[in-house]
Order: sequence, then C-alpha cells, then structure tokens
Amino acid sequence: MESSNTYESTETANLDAPRFIASRSIRRTSSAGSSWRRHSLSFRHQGSSEFYADDDTEDEVVSQAGDIGDRELNIYKRSESGGLRSSIDSLRSIEILPVPEESQWQSPVSPLPAETISPLSTDAILNLKNENPGPPSTQPYKDTVKRLPMSFEYLSCLIHLAVFGILGVITRYLLQKLFGPSVSHVTSDHSALYLDLPSNVVGSFLMGWLGVVFKGDICSVSDLLAIALTTGYLGSLTTFSGWNQKMLDLSVEGQWVTAAVGIFLGMAIAHWSIWLGVETAEGLKWYLERRSSGSESGSSTSKKKFRVDSMKRHLAVIIVLVLMLVLLWGFSGALLKYRLDDEDTSASLWLACIVGPPGVWVRWFLARLNGKGLGKKGSFKWIPFGTLAANVLAAALMAALSTVKKAVDTKKCDIIITGIQLGTLGCLSTVSTFIAEFHAMCSSKHPLRAFTYAAITIIPSFILGTLIYSVPVWVKGY
Repeated sequence: MESSNTYESTETANLDAPRFIASRSIRRTSSAGSSWRRHSLSFRHQGSSEFYADDDTEDEVVSQAGDIGDRELNIYKRSESGGLRSSIDSLRSIEILPVPEESQWQSPVSPLPAETISPLSTDAILNLKNENPGPPSTQPYKDTVKRLPMSFEYLSCLIHLAVFGILGVITRYLLQKLFGPSVSHVTSDHSALYLDLPSNVVGSFLMGWLGVVFKGDICSVSDLLAIALTTGYLGSLTTFSGWNQKMLDLSVEGQWVTAAVGIFLGMAIAHWSIWLGVETAEGLKWYLERRSSGSESGSSTSKKKFRVDSMKRHLAVIIVLVLMLVLLWGFSGALLKYRLDDEDTSASLWLACIVGPPGVWVRWFLARLNGKGLGKKGSFKWIPFGTLAANVLAAALMAALSTVKKAVDTKKCDIIITGIQLGTLGCLSTVSTFIAEFHAMCSSKHPLRAFTYAAITIIPSFILGTLIYSVPVWVKGY
C-alpha cells in the first residue's frame, strides 16, 4: 500500500477504550500511511445525549487542532511510539459507542482507537455520534511502505516552511496595502479595523478550506505540502503580534474603547471566517464527491499520479523549492540594499522576506508542546501551550521593538525594525492556528474553554505590551 509521503508504519487495529469503542464507518484510501490525514478530527458538540471519549483524550485532541510542530513528522513518531500509528484518510463519520464495564478490549496506544488520536493536527474535526451498535473488528492489519531518511525529511519540511512562509509574508503585506489608507481606505492605524485584519480574515477562512476540509486531499499529494500550506503559508499570512501591537498603539493614544472594540472585532471576525470557510468547503466537497461518485477509480488514479511518494519525486520537489528560496532571498537581498540606501519604506518588505523563515521555524518547533500539558501528569492538556507561547512571546518582542523604534526615531531604524516585525515576529505569531484551536474548543464538550484560551492569550499579551511599550512611551513622552 502506498503513502503520500514515503513512510513505513506497521499498525494494529485491535484498539478500543475501556468504556467507549469506535465503530469504523470510515473509508480507507490507498494512502493509508499518510501522517497528516490521520488526525482529521473535529469535535461538534451536539448536546448531553452525545457519547464522548474520556476527557483527557478529548483535551489532547482539541489542543492539537492547530499544529503540533515536528511531531507531525514520522521522525518524532518513530522515536516516540515505534511506528504504532493510524493510517486512515478521514475520520468524519466516527461513531462512539458505549461498551460494558467488563469489556476487555485493550489499546497499546491510547484509550481510543489509534485511528482517532494519531497526532496530526490543523484540522482537528471529530464528529461523534451515538448510532449503529456493534463491536469493532479486532483483526490486525499492516501497512508497510518506504521511509524517508530522517534528516532528509526534517530538512525538507524546513525548506517547505521557509518558502511558503515568505509567500505568506508577501501576501500579508499586499493585503495591508490593498485595504489600507493608500488604496481602498478600509483599514488604518487609527481605527478598530487594523491593518492586519484583512490578512487575518483571509487566513482564517482559508484554514477552514486547506486546514480542515481539504487537508486529506492535499495529503494525498504530499504530507509536507499540507504542512507548508497550513503552518507555513496560513500561519505567516496571519499575525497575532501585529494585531496586538495595533491595539497597543490605539491605547497609548488614549483610544481605549477603540482598542477594546478592535480586539473584539478581530476575534469575532476571525472565528466567523473559519466557520464560513469550513461550511463553504464542505458544501463544495459534497458537490464534487457527488459528481465524481461514479468514477472513484479514475479519481484515485489521478491522485496517485501526482502523489509525491518516492525519493525521486521528493528530490524533484526539494530542488524546485530550494531554487525558489534562493531566488526569493537573492531578489529580496538585492532590493533591500537598493531600497534601504534610498530609505524607501518598501525595503521593510524585502527585509521581512529574508528574516521571516526563522519565525516560522520557531513557531513550528514550539507547536510540539500542543497537547502535551504541564508536568509529568500532563495537566491542562486542552491548552495549546506551543501556540500560546509563540503568540505571547511574539507580542512581547513586537512591543519591545516598537519601543526601540520610538526611542531611536530615525528613518533607517524604522525600516529595519518594521521589517523584523513584519517578517520574523509576524511569522512567529499566528491567528489562523489560534482560531482553529479556538473553533475546535467551541465545538467540543467544554465550549467555555475556548474563551478561557482566548483570554490567556490576549490579556497577558496586552498587559506585557503595555508594560514594555505603553509605559515607556507615556513616561518618556516619545
């Protein structure tokens, strides 16, 4: 059996929970070894009559709704679990059923079937239903395909993230200009409709498409492409630190009400955007599947044709991406030197393209903390500590650089600091991942946790920003 990424895994399906077992009304595809498709989970809270898995498992899955960093790669999973992972394409129709206390079903991996909890993330959608009784099959199955060398797999992922991260920065800059005061006058630095609102809206909407509904289809071509599009492109297209800093700029001018409205609007519109993205993408997917229902074999053959499932194809993709990265960095470096000498503000974009990838890499690395919880017992697993740390850290650094910009107050310093903020810090923080996690929590058994998560992200970031940026500006009179 083939995989969209040339990995190898041996999987066993005699897995159940002490109290709950999942009836496998799941269609499998030929790309069963794919790591990203395995975690297509979503919690849709439908009332008290719903049967749920144990809270600890739900907490872990919800926390992984946005990203889990390098744990998405088989490198991490091979060292952590010896390759015992699921191999399914979609978990949209899992049904959770009660089982008697005396049931002796055992799971070598977790309280739920491996198919339901394999640690992949960004789409996190698990639809739980209470229907179709009957125990699951306990017959083991095996899926053996080739693996990529560990170092090559990791390096390949970093290159994917760098290229798509730069593309995300460029898109965010263009949306700032398009909707900003220089073109359409929709957003500005002095209103609740902040400059980065359009990019956060677009990124959240696309997360519903690329990170939830169509992720399995993207993974059928390449797992690394799915990582690049969600963590790399959408994570860099959206920025939490830029949003937080614009609200600080309003508050430092005494516009506290406007800042509060900007925070509320930013959160509400982003959440509405990902919901709209999921709904529209599901409608399109249903329509496409209905039209192609009579030609499933042809569709499968077409996906197989473009699948990156061999070392030769992986090398071809990497060569193309390396060339793109060299061209992007070379072009940006040349324009940066030319524009910076003339003190042209557009130089900040070209600097951002150069320094953006490290921000993506750090965020991706921190995301490994999502779903882990605190301490040996893994307390508070429902909090995505990786995303939380990336957003709060980026917001604090953004405030610190803004203070330096005020203190130095020269055109060249302003360009350089703006470039670092637009690139490194804009890529380090993310709204698309944050809002995907928020959306999953809203749809889980504990929806109020979503608002707690939003509060522990937004409030500390704003307080730290006030201490680092606003207080010095007030005291020094910058």
